Amino acid sequence: VQLVEFGGGLVQPGGSLKLSCVVSESEDIIYTMTWYRQAPGKERELVALITRGGDTRYQDSVKGRFTISRDNAKNTQYLQMNSLKWDDTAVYYCKAVVGTMEYWGQGTQVTVSS
Repeated sequence: VQLVEFGGGLVQPGGSLKLSCVVSESEDIIYTMTWYRQAPGKERELVALITRGGDTRYQDSVKGRFTISRDNAKNTQYLQMNSLKWDDTAVYYCKAVVGTMEYWGQGTQVTVSS
């Protein structure tokens, strides 16, 4: 099983980015999918999660700005990030529960800067 993230980059404050995470080489059911982030000098923190049925949870600081979604047919989860702020700068990681195991992506850098 491999998780690969796409969509990171440099964006100005107030801008938007959409991250994608594809789960490949898996024939097991993919359950909860999650986005985490880790800023320099800080611990990794949960940003948002989505269950297989579509229930979602968000960190308070991103509520109303970020939207997590998934396409079960494509084994893919997304994170639409709007109204980005300086402190959203971090490496963003996706995680997926596949069968009975957890897997992580390699991370994608999101930098919010003018």
